Amino acid sequence: MESLISKVLDPIDIQILDILQRDANISNAELGRQVSLSPPATHARIKRLEMEGYINRQVAILDQQKLGFDLLCYIFISTDIHQAEKLEVLEKNLEALPAVLECHCLTGEYDYLLKVANKNRHELEQFIRILNKLGISRIQTSLVLREIKHSTVLPINNS
Repeated sequence: MESLISKVLDPIDIQILDILQRDANISNAELGRQVSLSPPATHARIKRLEMEGYINRQVAILDQQKLGFDLLCYIFISTDIHQAEKLEVLEKNLEALPAVLECHCLTGEYDYLLKVANKNRHELEQFIRILNKLGISRIQTSLVLREIKHSTVLPINNS
């Protein structure tokens, strides 16, 4: 069975996306060489992939340890809020917190999962106090002891 991605994108598009997600700093000339296209044709494909939303943005991935963010936490939260408007306000407030790297709405025992970076326990304590002011009814915090794998690469060539 052919995957949905290959019906929308051709193999060269998938190859370009796979290379860019591993190294967004690659030159158009080098990328074109790797996918057997001219630099202008490669550039045109990248622009099309951006316009179609396959490429959201290109960023530098920083080293949190070197920048002093010693505490990486996963925080499960529950809320007693059930009105859609109030939930939307809560989500906007969570999204606006600089320490929140990721926020996911969940099924199951908890309503949200936050990935949070703090410099120390004091910052984490302050962060939890902020959460308590947002109408959170239950919080469970897990500190990351050691990172085993961290990747931003989607397995698009394995589909």
